[in-house]
Amino acid sequence: MLPWIQLDRATIPGDGGELRLKQRGSEFSIMLGSTELMNSRLSGSEEALATLSCERIAGRKNARLLIGGLGMGFTLRAALGALPQDASVVVAELVPAVVEWARGPMANLHAGTLDDPRVDIRVGDVGDLIRAKTGAFDAILLDVDNGPDGLTRASNDGLYGHKGLRAAKAALRPNGVLAVWSSAPDSAFTRRLGEAGFATDEVRVRASTKNSGARHVIWMATRR
Repeated sequence: MLPWIQLDRATIPGDGGELRLKQRGSEFSIMLGSTELMNSRLSGSEEALATLSCERIAGRKNARLLIGGLGMGFTLRAALGALPQDASVVVAELVPAVVEWARGPMANLHAGTLDDPRVDIRVGDVGDLIRAKTGAFDAILLDVDNGPDGLTRASNDGLYGHKGLRAAKAALRPNGVLAVWSSAPDSAFTRRLGEAGFATDEVRVRASTKNSGARHVIWMATRR
């Protein structure tokens, strides 16, 4: 078996620790300490985050999406494949090196999506973009952690608490969708979504596109 080779490392702003990009043959992995945050072989749930969201807003003219977290680009690529040409997608990525990796060693994975004219890449905190906008987005897709618990960065907790959810609701257009990816269920988060004024479905999806592997959770929360 081919050994893993570490290609690069990057510090997460705000004392969030260090990301490490590794490669084994054509396979890539992004690690935080001993935790694997993402792997290029497992894209099913990240793609579902986009396709489920786009289904909810299908037919809207000039639809505008905000994606929190570029990662390996699976969510962005799936969104662009499902959206019409009049749509636009803002991608907020906190770690500048992740964008560099997308244009460098992982360019084949991203398949030119960063250069799609519908895409606007912003290096910075997705929470800042959410708080700065009112009624700006048809859908907000969050995949910035392993779930609503701020694993990679303590301040990410602010996205998932009552205050953060109210900000997300305000940033959405009428009947807009907040979609949140998680590696596991979280009943307290489901309850907070309801308390914030969202009608919520909790969808279980497989990690792999082959309908195998671990089951992840996507909350599909519609602004009431």
